[in-house]
Amino acid sequence: MKTLLFAAIAMLPLIATAQQPTLPAGVTVWPKGMPPQGIKHKDAYGTHILSISHREKDGMVEVHDSKSDVMIIQSGEARLVVGGKGINMHSTGVGEWQGTSIEGGITILVGPGDVIHIPAKTPHQFFLLKPGTQITYMLVKVIEP
Repeated sequence: MKTLLFAAIAMLPLIATAQQPTLPAGVTVWPKGMPPQGIKHKDAYGTHILSISHREKDGMVEVHDSKSDVMIIQSGEARLVVGGKGINMHSTGVGEWQGTSIEGGITILVGPGDVIHIPAKTPHQFFLLKPGTQITYMLVKVIEP
C-alpha cells in the first residue's frame, strides 16, 4: 500500500505539468478569467473582442458608435453611471468617444458576479467607491453590423 501511495505522489508533478490538448481553431480558454498572455492582452474575432479591464481610478465617459459592451465584474466594486448625455466629448478613434461627465445618467452599484450589457451609443462611466479601491472586469465588445 505504501509503495502505491509513493508512486502516486511521485506522479503528481507529471500530472500537474501535462500538456493541454491543442484546441480547435477559434477556441480560446482564459483560465480563471485571465488571458494567459497577461491582463493587457486582447483577443479579436471580427464580430467581438475579449479583454480584461482593471481600474484603480475613476474612468472617463465612454461612448462607442458601433460596439456594445458586455461586462462581467470579477472583483471590486464601483458606481456605474449609464445613459444620459456625455459632456465635453471628444474623439479617441473611429467611432470612439470620451468625455468628462454624464448629465442625466442613472447610477448603480456593481460588484463581483454582476453582468452588464451596454448598447452602442450609450454613455457609461465608472467611479470607484473610495480612493485605494479597484474594479476588474471581463469585457466583451460586440461589434454591431
